[in-house]
Amino acid sequence: MPILSSRISLWFFIVPAWLAAPVWACGEEAIRLQEAFPPGYQYHVSSRVELTGTMTLPEEKGQATAKTLAVTGTSAIEYDERILDTAADGQVQKTLRIFRRIDLQRRVGDRPQESTIRPVVRRMVVLRLHQAEVPFSPDGPLTWGEIDLVRTDVFTPALAGLLPAKPVRPGERWTAEKSAIQELTDMEHIDDGHVECRFEQITTLSRRRHARIAFSGTVRGINEDGPNRQELDGYLFFDLESNHVSYLSLKGISWLLDKDGKALGRIEGQFVLTRQAHTHAADLRNEALTGAVLEANAENTRLLYENHELGVRFLYPRRWHVAGVHGRQIALDEANGSGLLLTLESAAQVPSGEQFLAESKNFLQQQKAKVLRADPPRRIQVAPQELAHFGLEAEVNGQRVWMDYYVIRQGAGGGTLAARLLPSDLPALQKEVEQIARSVVVEKQR
Repeated sequence: MPILSSRISLWFFIVPAWLAAPVWACGEEAIRLQEAFPPGYQYHVSSRVELTGTMTLPEEKGQATAKTLAVTGTSAIEYDERILDTAADGQVQKTLRIFRRIDLQRRVGDRPQESTIRPVVRRMVVLRLHQAEVPFSPDGPLTWGEIDLVRTDVFTPALAGLLPAKPVRPGERWTAEKSAIQELTDMEHIDDGHVECRFEQITTLSRRRHARIAFSGTVRGINEDGPNRQELDGYLFFDLESNHVSYLSLKGISWLLDKDGKALGRIEGQFVLTRQAHTHAADLRNEALTGAVLEANAENTRLLYENHELGVRFLYPRRWHVAGVHGRQIALDEANGSGLLLTLESAAQVPSGEQFLAESKNFLQQQKAKVLRADPPRRIQVAPQELAHFGLEAEVNGQRVWMDYYVIRQGAGGGTLAARLLPSDLPALQKEVEQIARSVVVEKQR
């Protein structure tokens, strides 16, 4: 979990001095400090984060001064992970992870926020794509919030970028790879600066020989909070007996910047990660994975949307995203320009298919659109989750579009769904909209 991303969070663990005693290298022999990640390799990860700071909001019209908010956060994450696949260069592309604990708390001003992952989907496949983690669960759909928690967590194989590319002796220095620094800072890209690593000494820690590596530096770039500058100061232990990064401690300061480079806020964070290598979690063994689909497909990568205030939930493909919620309406946009609008109604207010068809034609005419073809309403799903469908082909502002409509009627209520679909990839879009409509569950009487 990048320590200075504003959504993250706790506890700073300091290795007691009596556990660590320096062992000076004999003969100054160069040592190779590299961790391999072959398929099947397992390890256990535990991390804690704590952050504090302030954030200045942009000045609003009529305000004498900008408003500054206090920011605090904590997190605790534990999981077991197994490597599933690597690229030809050894970079990890796919892992299987089981979260044992994931708790995040954050407060911005007087607004508390809490995040976690539901127990039913804590087993996940994590795909590594261009410095980003893309998870799905073989056990059920994830929410966007759950995906975001995994995305902002530290992908520990990337920490290998803090290690030297060649054998080194105590006292030698090297520059950390950008990929490792991006992982620790959550930066999309680094525009300036670097982090220097130094092999300090060989140390005995809990009766095992470790190499202690310090790293520090300042980088500037862009992350989810916008432009920022981050100052990093930390160290790690590399277990020389099992050849893995076993411990990492990092203190960091992040300055949030405006477009002119002026600081808008300052966040201080402390991050600690511990790892045990060559573990053997029973629920990551082959026999425990029988029947689990570990390859991504259209079914297991769908997202879950839940709105407890409106009393509705549904599933949707990842190329769609929730664009906004306005009263009883939920808008979704598709990556290439199509979109849909779900409107929730009480059971008494849900129209019939014929009524909704008339309303839709009238609306299009008011928008100066020309209706070219109409498919009449037909029932495609019966009670208790009744669903009716019709379609219209129309010309809007000189562009042909297909309009898909659904009427949803259930015991607790229902609603209507109207989708505006562009001609490109139309059959796939129609299938996806139908799947969304079929998945809608209204759980609250209106």
